[in-house]
Amino acid sequence: MRSWLLFLVVFCSGLSAIWAQEQPPEAPFESPYEAMYNHLYYLQEESYQPALSARSLAQAGDSIRATELAIKLKQILDGKGLFVRWQDVPRDTAYLDSMGRTQYVPFPFQLEEIYLERVDGQWRYAANTVDRIADLHRKVYPLGADVLVQFMPRLGQQRFLGLYLWQYLGLVLLLLAAFLVHLLFTLVLRPLLSRLSQSKIYPSLVPRAQVVKLARYFSVFLVLRLLLVGLPSLQLPPAANEFALQTIQVLTALMVVLVLLKVLDILMIYARRFAQRTTNKLDEQLLPILKGVVQVLIIGGGIIQVLRMFSIDVTALIAGISIGSLAIALAAKDTVSNLFGSVTVFLDQPFQIGDWIHFDGVDGMVEEVGVRSTRVRTFANSLVYIPNGVLANMTINNYGLRSYRRFNTVLSITYDTPPELIETFVAGLREIVAHHPRTRKDFYEIHLNSFSSSSLDILFYIFFDVPTWSEELKGRQEIMLAILRLARELGVRFAFPTSTVHVENLPGQESLSPEYATGLEERRARLSKFLTDYRKGKNGADGGQKRS
Repeated sequence: MRSWLLFLVVFCSGLSAIWAQEQPPEAPFESPYEAMYNHLYYLQEESYQPALSARSLAQAGDSIRATELAIKLKQILDGKGLFVRWQDVPRDTAYLDSMGRTQYVPFPFQLEEIYLERVDGQWRYAANTVDRIADLHRKVYPLGADVLVQFMPRLGQQRFLGLYLWQYLGLVLLLLAAFLVHLLFTLVLRPLLSRLSQSKIYPSLVPRAQVVKLARYFSVFLVLRLLLVGLPSLQLPPAANEFALQTIQVLTALMVVLVLLKVLDILMIYARRFAQRTTNKLDEQLLPILKGVVQVLIIGGGIIQVLRMFSIDVTALIAGISIGSLAIALAAKDTVSNLFGSVTVFLDQPFQIGDWIHFDGVDGMVEEVGVRSTRVRTFANSLVYIPNGVLANMTINNYGLRSYRRFNTVLSITYDTPPELIETFVAGLREIVAHHPRTRKDFYEIHLNSFSSSSLDILFYIFFDVPTWSEELKGRQEIMLAILRLARELGVRFAFPTSTVHVENLPGQESLSPEYATGLEERRARLSKFLTDYRKGKNGADGGQKRS
């Protein structure tokens, strides 16, 4: 019996303590906790006294206006699904925020306009907050806070699973309206986006499936925005309202990310087709990297927005990530160097895909420019991977960017060639260059240039106007064959390094000295015959095919 009495005493004492703890303090309010608790306590159903709740507002004017603003402030918090976490509300009389001000912001990420401040030792909602309550209320309830109550006031006041009957009906009507709006937007947006996606240059550029998905995502986004506008008017319980609003906001952020990603895909289709029309092949290599970077930014922005919805300090998170990124960058400086080297290669564009380049003893054709390295196919058909960070600091000789391809050689003829024949031979060389279809006509140098130890050297310095190395080699072959035929026709002998004991005359034998056609008319006749045959293609580099 005594134990039961002791239990009842302890139980009653606990109830008294709890009841005493729940009772709101009397004004003046010495802490932010007391001011907020007074405001919200007297607006609950079991303790509804809005006139007493209005004591927490500073400079609210007359009592009627103060009471109205106190109710609207409570409706703003309910409509945005904001809970007051009482364990986080300071109870310190001399509370100072991080900037040393006597202010307290209960919802720093969702509703920074609402804050409390201490004036003359008493905590209340700030005068600036009181002045903005009406504007905030119109933003949260653009249709009015009691619009559904006015349409369905007598549908019953009994609760079922925490909601009134009119709230269930209003929720059904809201979802039905959202579904109908989704259908309407989809039917309107699909042909509109299809028409906008049609290009005059590329009439069937964007696939229809891409347009349909974009229209569907955008329609869902508009429906979610509609739900955000209409849901606060249902005046759901704070817990249900918070869950519903956070779910809709997360879905809205997801739809924004999906819409932006789908728009990015469509833009990449146009960019890829435009890059194919340009001569710079690095554009096609840059587009996938650019698309990946933009995708990361879009998804990262969506994640940051969702984190802000759950009252997570994104600034501190980003600062932590930045410090971690710095540590990673220091540990992987070579990778970071290659990444910046890739940016340098894409911006400076020292070469393109397919260019013949030479660097550090490597000759080859550029096959691929990646994020980390560049791949070069050598003329031995091997692959060379060079990190972009190293490549950006190298001297690169790009043969692919030449306007003309040079052919520089020396024609060595024997010393016994008469000067007149040399002049005729040089003139014939110039005519070969002048009539070749792939040579540069405005600049070339063909001259008797030097006396070597065993030959007379003719400088043959010309340029080919061809785009590829293969065509350059073909042009060289044609020119060299024409030179050989010209020398054979004129009787010009090419010299080579030899040591010769030359006995010109032996008793009883003819002289071994060569005889040349030294007559002017004969030389001109031979040159005219060669040039005629060369122009007709008989002595041409194409082996007898007539040139146009």
